[in-house]
Amino acid sequence: MIDPVLLVAAYRLGVFPMAVEDGAIAWFSPDPRGVIPLETFRVPSRLARVVRRGVFTIRIDDDFERVIRACAHRGDRDSTWISEEIVEAYVELARLGLAHSVEAWQDDQLAGGLYGVHLGGAFFGESMFHRVTDASKVALVALVDRLRARGFTLLDTQWITPHLEQFGAVEIPRAEYLRRLEDAIARPCRFVDE
Repeated sequence: MIDPVLLVAAYRLGVFPMAVEDGAIAWFSPDPRGVIPLETFRVPSRLARVVRRGVFTIRIDDDFERVIRACAHRGDRDSTWISEEIVEAYVELARLGLAHSVEAWQDDQLAGGLYGVHLGGAFFGESMFHRVTDASKVALVALVDRLRARGFTLLDTQWITPHLEQFGAVEIPRAEYLRRLEDAIARPCRFVDE
């Protein structure tokens, strides 16, 4: 398992791990870096209607391990960067209160969600999954609402995808990202109440 102290130190430097094809752990610090600016986060109108209808119940950290394992075994990929070693490391971070899941439940079934790491006023989004249409998107809306309400300033997405662009994800140079990261980590934000 990746040492949690090493993992936290890496995040503080803008570096994160992924399993590569042979199962080895590689470390990444993309340039440019993907982020979703919290102040300009966009909710598409159709999704806003889903959120207003209350189709899903949002839970925080109810079943972190189930969320990360669902992300690792999404049906749209043959292989995954979320190896068993990655799962174990992030489950340990969750146990330490540094990794969190935002879960969308429907009829007491886990319908989708996301997980990531929290340091200060930064949240590092790692992965998301859905079993029911819009579940992961509703979890993302709930995440952003929580981050805004609690004074967070950085939502890191590592890279951007067309899926994330619809919410306002942008790329910024690594140097700018590292400045924002340093400022965000210095903020005394709580993701959950103790």
